[in-house]
Amino acid sequence: MLSINPKMLPRLDELEEDLLARRERAVAEDWRGEIDGLDLTLTFLRSKREQARRFQRSGPVSLGLPVVPHQKSQLTGG
Repeated sequence: MLSINPKMLPRLDELEEDLLARRERAVAEDWRGEIDGLDLTLTFLRSKREQARRFQRSGPVSLGLPVVPHQKSQLTGG
């Protein structure tokens, strides 16, 4: 699943405006299949925008770096 960078929120707003204009045209032309597709795309876009906003509010989660215990070199005789 792709995550949206919060810096892209203005672009998502632009995309939504375009999709809404296309939906209005589809309604005017009675393109029912197109309306359904646009509605689905708008739903996904809004979901991704909300996900990006939540991420923006909480920020990244630090998982830390794993700590590897220091191991002494072992000499093996041959």
